[in-house]
Amino acid sequence: MTQTAPPASDDVVPGAEIYTPEFRADPYPVYARLRAERPVVKVRTPRFDSFLVTRYEDARQALSDARLSKDLYRAGDTYLAVFGEKARQINTNMLNSDPPEHSRLRRLVTQAFTPRRIEAMRPRVEEIVEGLLDRMAPTGRCEFVDEFALRLPLAVIGDLLGIPESDHEEILAGTQVIRTVGTGGRSPQEDRAAIGQAQERLHAYFTGLVAAKRARPGEDLVSALITARDGDGRLSEAELVSTCFLLLFAGYQTTSDFLGNAIVALLTHPEEMAELLADLDRVPDAVEELLRFDGSVPVSSFRFATEDLQIGGVTVPAGSIVTIVLSSANHDPALVDDPDALDLSRGDTPHMAFGHGVHYCLGTALARLEATTALRRILVRLPDLQLDVPVEDLQWLPAASAFRGLLELPLRYTPTP
Repeated sequence: MTQTAPPASDDVVPGAEIYTPEFRADPYPVYARLRAERPVVKVRTPRFDSFLVTRYEDARQALSDARLSKDLYRAGDTYLAVFGEKARQINTNMLNSDPPEHSRLRRLVTQAFTPRRIEAMRPRVEEIVEGLLDRMAPTGRCEFVDEFALRLPLAVIGDLLGIPESDHEEILAGTQVIRTVGTGGRSPQEDRAAIGQAQERLHAYFTGLVAAKRARPGEDLVSALITARDGDGRLSEAELVSTCFLLLFAGYQTTSDFLGNAIVALLTHPEEMAELLADLDRVPDAVEELLRFDGSVPVSSFRFATEDLQIGGVTVPAGSIVTIVLSSANHDPALVDDPDALDLSRGDTPHMAFGHGVHYCLGTALARLEATTALRRILVRLPDLQLDVPVEDLQWLPAASAFRGLLELPLRYTPTP
């Protein structure tokens, strides 16, 4: 693809030109045009402007640039305009901090989020997967998002955090209000109010959970986080509650959406699906290509420029919000040949589905464990798997959502005992 010179920093694109109904279903042609014509461009939406970074090398550099801060409290009025004051209580965590504070928080969380702890969860993940498929397999039809994709990671992260199973529906209700914002026919003001209420309920829930675990510790991650130390320091109460909120979304919503995306990708590429069915040992490699091809986190969380800087030859003024488009970087020809093709035989590629730099996702091992276990068993337990609606009728999350995923995924297959 021929790449043109970067645009001037005062080049502004209305968000309506990018976030169209067509973009919602398939954003990759838009990303290709941006990489070719406007690889770093300011996009204007009703609430704020943001510089989109769409090329792979620019994205890698931006994700490692200390001048792009994740501590949005430092952004002052910019932060408040985007998120509102009430969001502060759920954002006091490592995702929204810079070194050295980020380093302290990540060390404390890493102590409790060890590979050994994750590997020890393998039998439980397998048990949850089989239990869900036991209910689905005899019916011959399912709505995959509700019956499997949401349920597996919620059960896994619930076990990890020590959330009682009886509370799962309460957690599900709150998270889905946030995830599906923009789909209920509400006004933007009503959407913001609904999100605020859901965040407050979840914050109250995790405040109570931390208090309960402090009074009666268990073998769960929250109890481990309460006792984790870094020298003489521990996580504060606000940091504990906010970290629980972060781990819930990072360990649940992203995996849920990815599972649906992966199933659609396989069903719309039958030759690749057939080759995978013939050799299920390839599932781990297939997961990596599926993450690159259509991951569930299309963009990084917001950063803001602490000083004037250049990205891809474009001047980004101090105070600007910057969004790195991970999905676009993963489809850059600079990363792989024929990037818009699903090729499960590519082998390992340095995709950005889990980010890059100091904020690289801490839960990659858990996400891979869940995805590989789920896909391997789905392919075995649900034979002759097919979409139960035309692919063009699938309903995706709103174009400007923080997640890339489906509202529903109707499937059919040959019933089995």
